[in-house]
Amino acid sequence: MTGERRYLARRGVGDEDIRRAQALRVVAFLGQDSGLDVDPFDDICDHILVEESATGRLVCCFRILTLNDGCEIAQSYSAQFYELSALEEFDGKMAEMGRFCIAPGLNDPDILRVAWSAMTRFVDEQGIGMLFGCSSFKGVDAGDYLDAFAVLRERHLAPRRWWPRVKAPSVFRFAQRLKRHKPDLKLAMRHMPPLLRTYLMMGGWVSDHAVIDRNLGTLHVFTGVEIGAIPDTRKRLLRAMAG
Repeated sequence: MTGERRYLARRGVGDEDIRRAQALRVVAFLGQDSGLDVDPFDDICDHILVEESATGRLVCCFRILTLNDGCEIAQSYSAQFYELSALEEFDGKMAEMGRFCIAPGLNDPDILRVAWSAMTRFVDEQGIGMLFGCSSFKGVDAGDYLDAFAVLRERHLAPRRWWPRVKAPSVFRFAQRLKRHKPDLKLAMRHMPPLLRTYLMMGGWVSDHAVIDRNLGTLHVFTGVEIGAIPDTRKRLLRAMAG
């Protein structure tokens, strides 16, 4: 990347970089000014940091867990919340993108673009065949996002061969509940998380239910995208950004 760019993405190196990511996650997910968001997956993931070029300030982070094929899907973070046995049949390397967050108050779309360019490079370098993860809506009140969930139901449910089934004890079954809900498309897209919007633009799909995660204060849907199914125009754009 050129030094003229406002934000730079890099792979985390060492414990200090991981702690910086954990500190940002506490602020972004829990609204706390101190402490760390820590779980066992941090030790087995690659961590990507997006920093402000001029100051080194951490503005975004996420982690990536690489799986050799679908037989390892039970080792993923997502498998704690979704029954993913259908994906055991996936023949190819997989990458789980997790704990994605942007520092609160920052709305610069270039941050998301830089993050996705870093993910694109990782996918290309590692030969990843499917990218997946949990895409989060802030808060646990599904009523705030009915239009967004209705659009997901109408247009973006997972293919039957990869269908994620219910596992978590507390879920919102939007595909069942919103059969008669006619969504306001503009309102739906306004409430759709930026990360999820990007997945969908690449041809991504979601589970038919959202998990209510009270520990992180979010609703999340399982999200997947088969790299080979991404439209060529979108692939070219992502690879151009990745430089």
